[in-house]
Amino acid sequence: MILQLPIGLVGSNCYLVYDKEKGTGAVVDPGGDAQPVLEAIKEKGLQIQYILNTHGHFDHSFSNAALKSALNVPLGIHPDDKALLREGGGAPWFGISAAPTSQPELALTDGSVWELGSLHIQVIHTPGHTPGSICLYIPEDHALLTGDTLFPGSVGRTDLPGGDSEHLTQSLRRLLSLPPQTILYPGHGPATTLRQEMAHNPWLQALTR
Repeated sequence: MILQLPIGLVGSNCYLVYDKEKGTGAVVDPGGDAQPVLEAIKEKGLQIQYILNTHGHFDHSFSNAALKSALNVPLGIHPDDKALLREGGGAPWFGISAAPTSQPELALTDGSVWELGSLHIQVIHTPGHTPGSICLYIPEDHALLTGDTLFPGSVGRTDLPGGDSEHLTQSLRRLLSLPPQTILYPGHGPATTLRQEMAHNPWLQALTR
């Protein structure tokens, strides 16, 4: 199961990924106030095992420290974004003071798989928006959490430090190998499907012509 919590800074989404039967879960991209996340966890009776960041920007990691303190679970991010996370996730670029974030204990490297009850969270390294951007594929739910790599009708920006348009193009090509019925849960905006984006997203259309 995947619960979208649109509570982050600048309209970003936080997600709870969980096995409903076993009651185990993970928090993905806690970019805003920690309290609504904790309330949702309590309401669903979940035992959280991980906090996972799809990349290091502050609007996806702002509440890492608060949630780690409350839940006492490990934090994971791709190694290539550890420095970005340590430096405030880019918040100073926009004149924003970001709360100090905890440093990650888990390395979310390409191809690694993290078990969550009967679910398997597979890491796909998708650099471009940031060097360490990842997507999280949950085959049991036919779901992909895309972070800021792919949005409904758009893709992640590459004009911030660490962005690379050529790398993003290569990352998008990798995602096109997934089943078209895959449900996409982006870092901003509503859920969509890979089939829908292949038909209407101009960036993906350009890769499939």
